[in-house]
Amino acid sequence: MIPASPLFSQIPLPRAAERNSRWQQHWRDAITDPVELLRLLGIESQAGVLLAGADTGFAVRVPRGFAARMRPGDPADPLLLQVLPGADELLTTPGYSIDAVGDMAARTVAGVLHKYEGRALLIATGSCAINCRYCFRRHFPYAEETAATAHWRAAIDHLASDASISEVILSGGDPLSLATAKLAELTDALATIPHVRRLRIHTRLPVVLPQRIDAELINWMDGLPLQKIVVLHANHANEIDPAVAEACRKLARSGVTLLNQSVLLRRINDNVDALASLGETLFACGVLPYYLHQLDRVQGTAHFEVADQAALDLIDALRARLPGYLIPRLVRETAGAASKLPV
Repeated sequence: MIPASPLFSQIPLPRAAERNSRWQQHWRDAITDPVELLRLLGIESQAGVLLAGADTGFAVRVPRGFAARMRPGDPADPLLLQVLPGADELLTTPGYSIDAVGDMAARTVAGVLHKYEGRALLIATGSCAINCRYCFRRHFPYAEETAATAHWRAAIDHLASDASISEVILSGGDPLSLATAKLAELTDALATIPHVRRLRIHTRLPVVLPQRIDAELINWMDGLPLQKIVVLHANHANEIDPAVAEACRKLARSGVTLLNQSVLLRRINDNVDALASLGETLFACGVLPYYLHQLDRVQGTAHFEVADQAALDLIDALRARLPGYLIPRLVRETAGAASKLPV
């Protein structure tokens, strides 16, 4: 495992007084040119090899604070490999599709997916602060399928009409990319539905853009009448720096249950040292490892896949090293299944 190495000397970041400024500015300042990213890491000379055929149609977006956790001079850095486009994304692989987990078949009204008993998932937005190359919704039609349009009206009507729904899941894109006022508009409406008891938010922002966990967001969290679960998405311990740890502590203090889900990714976290370090680091921040997903087989991502037997061997090795509560559940999402399936 390659340790994290801050790049404050390589990547220009705001002065200390500005680093806690409004999160929207950090969002706008993200790196969108892969050559710039390589230059900041001191490996621009390898751009011709690393980026050959990398015009994939899936844009690059990397917050500068996330890039600052990458190891300079290392083209195999586990954080860099998650965001750097490559020619492998252009390959057509049998068994891979543009909707690997059956999102469109689970659609009820615009932006609302109802796959599992008692839970409904809202596609809150198509926006993300970071574009991960293994994204399972990289082909999703966000323009037509966003629950936040028209003040969430269609989504709220659907939730209110089905008394079996006790939990609402916000996904995307990243739901925390929405303004806090827009999120409050949803939760004010949810508070009028007596059978909705829990709000679960799946988000990468506290990890890649911890400035998002600001006072306004925490005030909103504090006032929620629902049970609150935030499921983070970190794949490697090097993603978690002091700012991320503080964001997690803020969420925990507001009564949020914090979980993490990871994706098992070849060359990034497919070894026991990386997974054990991730579990320990998460738990030190008050976050419980929850799921370790086998790759969703979306076209353009096959080069990240880890074989099932190798994944099972990794879980066995983790059990020999860590207490049981730090072992994530190894699962796969299968279109049409009634739940995530154990591998």
